[in-house]
Parts: sequence; C-alpha cells; structure tokens
Amino acid sequence: MVLQLYGIPYSTCTQRVLITLHEKGVPYEINAVNLATGAHKDPEYMKKQPFGQVPCIDDDESRAICRYLAIKYADQGTPLIPPQSDLQATALFEQAASVEQADFDAFAGKLVFERVFKKKYSGLQPNEEMANNLQTELGKRLDVYDQILSRQPYANGSEFSLADIFHIPYGSLLAAADAGELIPERPHVKAWWDRITGRESWAKTKALNAK
Repeated sequence: MVLQLYGIPYSTCTQRVLITLHEKGVPYEINAVNLATGAHKDPEYMKKQPFGQVPCIDDDESRAICRYLAIKYADQGTPLIPPQSDLQATALFEQAASVEQADFDAFAGKLVFERVFKKKYSGLQPNEEMANNLQTELGKRLDVYDQILSRQPYANGSEFSLADIFHIPYGSLLAAADAGELIPERPHVKAWWDRITGRESWAKTKALNAK
C-alpha cells in the first residue's frame, strides 16, 4: 500500500518528511494541500489533522511523523534513529535532536520567517532589528556546532540521522534570508552541511518543487 502524504513540497515541515521517506525508500503519493486557499482548514482535511497543519500522513508535527516512519520502516533504507536497546546511542541522538529544536530551528526558523516568508506570503516587511538579532544568536549557536562537528561528522556522532535531516529545510533557506554566510564561514559546519545536503534524498525532495 502506498503511503498518502498530505502537504506541499515547498513547505519546510513537509520537506523533513519527504527526505525521510526517500531515505527509507518508502513509496508515497503526495496530496497537495493549498495553504493559500485555506485548504488546510477545510473540515475534511481537519478530520485527518485536527490542528489544520501540514504535513500529515494517512497511516502532528513533522518531527513526530519522521520518527514514526524511522521506527515503522526500521528494517529498510537508511537507519535514521538508533535501536532503543542501545541506550548510549539513543541518548546522543535525543540530545542532538533537542539541540536542533532549541539552538537551530528556534533561530533559523524565525529568521527565515522574518526575511522570506513574511514578505512572500503576507506582503509584510521584515522586522530588521529582530532579524539581525536572530542572525547574531544563530551565529553564536553555529560556533558551538563548529566545535562539536570538529570531532564528529554528523549531529549525533558518526552516523547520519533524523537529527541531521531536521536541519535541512530551514538551513537551505538561510541564503534567501540574507544569512547564507553563516554556514560556509564555519569550516566544520560547512563540511557537515555539504555531507547532509549532498544526499540523494534531498536532491529528490528539491526536485519536487520544480514540478
């Protein structure tokens, strides 16, 4: 049975799920949900996702969906979370996943919203003072990332995981948010970024936007 994914390919949250599906080799069909027309608030859609958010699957928040997929399809494709029996590896993964939310997404997501989404989808001008502060704070966090990544190739250690995937959608929009230098000016962050965005799963996800 082909998994049904409800979302839009250019949504950062949907992209996390798409990368995971491609890494796991799970067949899927994407059902476009037009946010501009309010389709995510349609009563029929809200039967699937009562908060009116994208994405959702037929089988919610994008990280939770990715975890679900990584566990359900543990025996196929790329292992994206450690086995629960490996307590040390699980602890390192959970730490890296927590860092992504608290020290990357909390700043990168808001920065992209201010400088990209606000104008593109609402016709509003960014709050540049807020955006500059977010960029400065994100830079400080990426300095710490650079130290961590000088000792290991991926966010949670030696293996590619969901913790890396979670960074990709907003990280890929930093250039559009006039903050593209944040990654390349930190050598270990750049090497890590090149590794995780050079994967076929991200290439396939980006290609969906061209259709």
